[in-house]
Amino acid sequence: MRVVIQRVSQAQVIIEGNEVASIGNGLLVFLGIVNDDTKEDIEWLSNKIIHLRIFNDAQGVMNRSVKETSGDIIVVSQFTLHASTRKGNRPSYIKAAKPDYAIPMYELFVKQLESHLGRPVQTGRFGADMKVQLLNDGPVTILIDSKIKE
Repeated sequence: MRVVIQRVSQAQVIIEGNEVASIGNGLLVFLGIVNDDTKEDIEWLSNKIIHLRIFNDAQGVMNRSVKETSGDIIVVSQFTLHASTRKGNRPSYIKAAKPDYAIPMYELFVKQLESHLGRPVQTGRFGADMKVQLLNDGPVTILIDSKIKE
């Protein structure tokens, strides 16, 4: 699993002109899934996201997590995170999991985040053409891959 995490002051997901998710301070998480992702990847990555200390404390130091700040989360599926650009100029998405595997993993990931966070997590809609608006706070943008664990 691969995520791009953005600390946001606000974020919205719009599908066919309708807002389906909206948050103030929190995290916008773009999630890419491959066929060899497992429940262990979900557990490790969701735990990492919830406890990632990227919010400022009273001294202005990034020392607090989304859970500690009562921030919200939006998760958006994004198969393009697994694009391969080795050959030519057209990315290949062959590594990205197909919907029959990816959708249940996506849903399990969201449930696991909710369990760690202790409240609902908002989402886009898997496979939909989404418009994502955000105000990146910082800017803070972090890439995490559960296979690399850096």
